[in-house]
Amino acid sequence: MKVSVLLIMLLMPVVVFAQKHIPLPHGMVYGQKPDTMAMITANKLEAFMGKKTRISTTVEGKIIKVTKEKGGWFDVDAGSSKIIEAHFKNYNVTLPTQLAGRTVIMEGVAEKMFIADDLQHLAGDTVSGKKQHKIKTDPKRRVTFEVKGLLIDK
Repeated sequence: MKVSVLLIMLLMPVVVFAQKHIPLPHGMVYGQKPDTMAMITANKLEAFMGKKTRISTTVEGKIIKVTKEKGGWFDVDAGSSKIIEAHFKNYNVTLPTQLAGRTVIMEGVAEKMFIADDLQHLAGDTVSGKKQHKIKTDPKRRVTFEVKGLLIDK
């Protein structure tokens, strides 16, 4: 009985120390190291894209939350209550949930998501024809980002 109590008392500090929170260091890289030469901020991404639907770029932004650790799914604040939904191209990347609230630099492909009505004229279901449809700037249209590499900045 005394031996088991002694053993528990000796192992107790090991268990307590093993549960300490270790902060993520500045400069930690997930995936490939991003190129920071032509970097833009997340709130200027949609304006930078203009009429293009896909571009390859490097973006700096603040992570709101990690939605799924496996595969690296997370949301980035794009300003004006907009969110950029991002995920890694390589599914083997696992992101920790402690990234929420951190500023990161990510390199990859940004893409605008379209709703069905945007391309309805291609289906031939319109009365007025192709002249009726023009480029729409829908505020609900989302921007997704396929990440090749991510660097923890702040």
